[in-house]
Amino acid sequence: MKTIKVLIIDDSALVRQTLSEIIQSDPHLEVAGTAADPYFAAQKIRNEIPDVITLDVEMPRMDGLTFLKTLMAQFPIPVVIISSLTQQGSHLALRALELGAVEIVAKSEIRNTKEHLEDSRIRITDAIKAAYSVPVKRVALNKQPAENIPVVKPDPNNPHSPIYKTTDKVIAIGASTGGTEALRYILKSIPANCPGILITQHMPAGFTKSFADQVNTICEVTVKEASDGERVMRGHAYIAPGGKHMELYRSGAKYFIKVRDGELVNRHKPSVDVLFNSVAKHAGQNALGIIMTGMGRDGAEGLLNMKQAGAKTVAQDEATSIVFGMPKEAIKLGAADQVLALQEVPQRIRIYT
Repeated sequence: MKTIKVLIIDDSALVRQTLSEIIQSDPHLEVAGTAADPYFAAQKIRNEIPDVITLDVEMPRMDGLTFLKTLMAQFPIPVVIISSLTQQGSHLALRALELGAVEIVAKSEIRNTKEHLEDSRIRITDAIKAAYSVPVKRVALNKQPAENIPVVKPDPNNPHSPIYKTTDKVIAIGASTGGTEALRYILKSIPANCPGILITQHMPAGFTKSFADQVNTICEVTVKEASDGERVMRGHAYIAPGGKHMELYRSGAKYFIKVRDGELVNRHKPSVDVLFNSVAKHAGQNALGIIMTGMGRDGAEGLLNMKQAGAKTVAQDEATSIVFGMPKEAIKLGAADQVLALQEVPQRIRIYT
């Protein structure tokens, strides 16, 4: 494997030092340089173009989003966003994904390395490697977000509203790198009466709620961060909280959500395999499983378990995947009934509905 050269841009000397130590601990990564702000970074890029950039979004002199727009216009380099867990930091990080960044790392994961050294190292180095695997042309100037037009939700006080219908069906979706924009597209394109949807998207703790709240404003379905013990309702999409595993379980004719802590599974928490395996066990042939863009193999075996339990299964195709890792592994295992382009997935959900 080629050594990946990383440029670190952050106004905090401590973050630059800690990130450098984590990156240098991986034999496949190398620190190409550090910069305290985008102006110094621009000088370094002129001398040597790195393979990946880690970018703080909240900096003096020039903020990270402004730099990101300029970078994507001139040197479309894969970018990992480093962000605080504040409401503003989460908002800026999600905006950066819309503008072309491909991964998010929480600053808390860098500062707490002494407490959770191995988990933090895995999360940060995997994010950098995932970013490196993204074809640069996919994250250039074609990431201008569409106008976000709020939609009217079903009235929760109406007894005929879709949310009051008991459903035997459930949909499980797993995604990683490139998944936030793919999920945004799918959720905007499906009707309010669809079966309950459980989504595991690899994302740090603190960002999944902001992502769910943001997407919720533009969808007919209700999109929210999942809570432990809540019932799965038709017309709702539940996103696994960052840093927690999410599972489905059944009580009588009703589905419920379990949110729990635990070890990393396939180097991730939340893990797609954890979700898919629970859906295979508790929903079986009443489920539709969809594995989407992302690096690695998380979800491949879980999707196979779903198929063997009688579920319908779908993998996103290579042409529309930002990273054709997770879907490719699922296809290799024979876990997917169908291989579909991203644009075909909403119609598949409508047919299943």
